[in-house]
Amino acid sequence: MELLSKMATNDGHGENSPYFDGWKAYDSDPYHPTGNPSGVIQMGLAENQLCFDLIQEWVLKNPEASICTAEGANNFMEIAIYQDYHGLPEFRNAVARFMEKIRGERVRFDPNRIVMSGGATGGHEILAFCLADPGDAFLVPTPYYPGYDRDLRWRTGVQLLPIVCDSSNDFKVTRESMEIAYQKAQDSNKRVKGFLLNNPSNPLGTVLDRETLIDIVTFINDKNIHLICDEIYSATVFNQAEFISISEIIEQDVVQCNRDLIHLVYSLSKDLGFPGFRVGIVYSYNDAVTSCARKMSSFGLVSTQTQRLIAAMLSDEVFIDKFIFTSSERLAERHDLFTEGLAQVGIGTLKSNAGLYVWMDLRRLLRKFSFDAEMELWRIIINEVKLNVSPGKSFHCLEPGWFRVCFANMDEECVRIALGRIHNFVHLQDKGITTEPATTPKKQCKLQLSLSFRRLDERMMMGAHIMRSPNSPMASPLVRAT
Repeated sequence: MELLSKMATNDGHGENSPYFDGWKAYDSDPYHPTGNPSGVIQMGLAENQLCFDLIQEWVLKNPEASICTAEGANNFMEIAIYQDYHGLPEFRNAVARFMEKIRGERVRFDPNRIVMSGGATGGHEILAFCLADPGDAFLVPTPYYPGYDRDLRWRTGVQLLPIVCDSSNDFKVTRESMEIAYQKAQDSNKRVKGFLLNNPSNPLGTVLDRETLIDIVTFINDKNIHLICDEIYSATVFNQAEFISISEIIEQDVVQCNRDLIHLVYSLSKDLGFPGFRVGIVYSYNDAVTSCARKMSSFGLVSTQTQRLIAAMLSDEVFIDKFIFTSSERLAERHDLFTEGLAQVGIGTLKSNAGLYVWMDLRRLLRKFSFDAEMELWRIIINEVKLNVSPGKSFHCLEPGWFRVCFANMDEECVRIALGRIHNFVHLQDKGITTEPATTPKKQCKLQLSLSFRRLDERMMMGAHIMRSPNSPMASPLVRAT
């Protein structure tokens, strides 16, 4: 007799992925500027640490917002006892208002439709349970966030079917690619119940234009399937781009659509940099889904202490306006610092204007144009260069050689050290590059598996010195500022 359940013994959580293996490599040998300077630098974590100084300043100025301070202790009992799992009214009002603000005040959100969840992870699972039965499928454009395999599939039994996108048009989803994926599912007798959309995109760092959003809404309406819109990076947009929410498309009647098919997932993990607070939001235009989601939310509520603190912070509109502006400015500066550093050694990135990462093109460094070669390159980057970057294969990218690399979860000095490591690695690899036409992604290099980075600390210092030279673009005041 089996002692444990099938769920407890299967690998549906998705931890057998290079995406999570990179984290384990970091955990076993984490970089520290003095304690372990040759350790692995964590560039696989999409975390926004660029504005913690603003948050800390606000907390110090508003101690009464927390019941765990002398100023807020008088409200301790009121907040600590059981609350309605609908959430504190001031919390739902403040979140709805914040969601409106970061969408340019072009849409309105009903606080009564705000449903709490344990981060976006819990929100996605709630919607999967509400919209689909085991064996049903959601379409999702590739490449997509590896955690979706856990969030939507593991406990629900839902399948994720790829809508194949590639670099020929900067990985944009098209009506043709949607139709191909839907027809393939029909041919395989798989019932498609929904479409999962991530905007801004993780891992691409791009925002969808209005025409593409209209195409997607038209598609799901024609097929009578649900649309789950993951908009957790909506306030990380920079470089004069404009984020267009799916809510704007349907509320302004740009396209005919059954609103019962539209559902949003949001959180404060990325926009405010609060992943540890586990503040997730489900917002559905469907009354039945809102009602069911609220019942399910009892398995992953946000603590009332957190709700109270967040409500006070989000209600301070002067602070929030300053935070949104400063965060966007700092993300743009950090993005420019990192991408310009990569460009110095001929590494390209997909043009992006959102997110906490870039989609890095290392196709020319592949031994051959295959996923085996991608994994070989990734192992060298992890084990020898000591950088945790995430290979495209783990994001279900159908094109080998792309990697997601995060830049907002560390200070500027750490970014420069990481760039120094990349510079040294690429310079060594370039010595073995073979001659092939420049138009093919199959340009090869002889990967020297025996490369020694044991004296990497010396090379990093040399690389950092080079990057700070007056002739380097990195020496510009704009790039240096954070």
